[in-house]
Amino acid sequence: MFQKDLEAIIKKQLKWDIQLETPKNKEHGDLSLPCFKLKKSPEFILTKLTLPNYIKEAKIIGTYLNFYLKPEYKAKKLLEYIPKFKKTGKRIMLEYSQANTHKAFHVGHIRGTSIGEALARILEFTGNKVLRVNYQGDTGMHVAKWIWCYNKFHKNEEPPQQNKTKWISHIYVEAVQNLGKDEKLEKEIRELNKKIDRRDKSVLDIWKKSRKWSLDEFETIYKDLNTRFDYYFFERDMEKSAKELSKQLIEDKIAVISDKATIIDLKKENLSIWVLLRDDGTPLYSAKDLVLAKKKFEKYKINKSIYIVGAAQTLHFQQCFKTLELMGFENYKNCYHIPYSEVRLPYGKMSSRTGENILYQEMLEELFNYSKKETKLRHREWSETKINKNSKEIAITSIKFTMLHQDNNKNITFDLQKSLDFQGETGPYIQYVHARCSSILKNQKLNFKINYKLLKTPEEINLIDELSKFEEVILQSSEHYKINLVANYTIKLAKTFNEFYHNCQVLKSEPKLKEARLKLVEKTQKIIALCLNLLGINPIKEM
Repeated sequence: MFQKDLEAIIKKQLKWDIQLETPKNKEHGDLSLPCFKLKKSPEFILTKLTLPNYIKEAKIIGTYLNFYLKPEYKAKKLLEYIPKFKKTGKRIMLEYSQANTHKAFHVGHIRGTSIGEALARILEFTGNKVLRVNYQGDTGMHVAKWIWCYNKFHKNEEPPQQNKTKWISHIYVEAVQNLGKDEKLEKEIRELNKKIDRRDKSVLDIWKKSRKWSLDEFETIYKDLNTRFDYYFFERDMEKSAKELSKQLIEDKIAVISDKATIIDLKKENLSIWVLLRDDGTPLYSAKDLVLAKKKFEKYKINKSIYIVGAAQTLHFQQCFKTLELMGFENYKNCYHIPYSEVRLPYGKMSSRTGENILYQEMLEELFNYSKKETKLRHREWSETKINKNSKEIAITSIKFTMLHQDNNKNITFDLQKSLDFQGETGPYIQYVHARCSSILKNQKLNFKINYKLLKTPEEINLIDELSKFEEVILQSSEHYKINLVANYTIKLAKTFNEFYHNCQVLKSEPKLKEARLKLVEKTQKIIALCLNLLGINPIKEM
């Protein structure tokens, strides 16, 4: 945040296009000019500059000219600065979550949903128009299996009022287990899938009813996870166009018929064979994705389409984007896949088919109960309603932050107890620091003039330096689609504040110093709250 002002001054004086950098070593100052990029010596450049009075010192270190800012300037600039980003004019569509109907919404889905919502907020904050979309599989073999099992073993059964997701998931797992015992039943499933495909009246009613059961449950979960969608796309709506497009691709000699199936041979591109239609003519999600990709750009006039989908689908999206290129669809280059790795249990990989996963509702309940127990110990005076509300926020914070502070490409082994650790690198730890800031600021008046020269201890300066990194971190996260940059920055900021808090008395300081430190606490609270909001997490004022 200090960079732009000094860059403008140096550019005006030198008449050169320069870019300052932040030194990795704090001892090398606040900003540095890489003189070797200008093919000039630091000594020469220094003689050409008249530096502003907020520069404490300019020092030559190797081929760099390093600048040290006065602490009072940094404090004043930071504490009075409000970060704002210009509108970019870009329309970006983010597709995420993609929980299929008739299956469980488990902990793995939470990662994609959390990444998607956080990225949407960060892109919006940095000036983009974001369209949030959810593309859900409401047809296909998994639906046929579910309906087959329901009709055979649960006919006319209504879902329970509580744990509806678990009931839906159980029927799917039961279907897979029963079908695995008799290969002959596969023919029944294929026939049922064709009936669903052609909207046969014999299955249409239960398909509609069971689809709604799933979608209603998902909406409850999305509300918990603080996410929303502008548009919903469904596989069912893409089927007719997918068949028509597949036929066109055959005519254009991009696709061929092989063993009655419609395929695209991408082996020359090292992308294997891509199947569009099964041998019975029903479309796979490959053909549907081609239809949807075109629809996104043509109907919604977007500049970029981002898919937040598990890393297991990386080849699929490479095949999809390559096929769009072969089709002559120019916006193939504006399609981007953000993969994320698996969420595992301590004992291995999760699977919707075997039931070896943690359902969202089960995880939330366990985390809520633990959080409630801890909250009651700390706040015996709170009402049951307040305890429940606070405990649920802490539980959801622990879930979402666990999904966001790791790099997308790393697997997560979800540990329920670690995610709720109030002392570790967790969401509840950040919430605790935010609540501590709120407690300090409670009943304090902050409309006073600050003597910034009083903020000079190492802990105060370190906190100011950490706070000043906010804008750069957000820009980096937005440009590279790296949510973990924001999550890890928030952890670092919380830790830096705690060091300040333990070493610098605030409320009992002499009046002028108290005012300056309160302003620093206020800024910390605002930046932590903003970071949490950008991550899709509601800040908590009491814990």
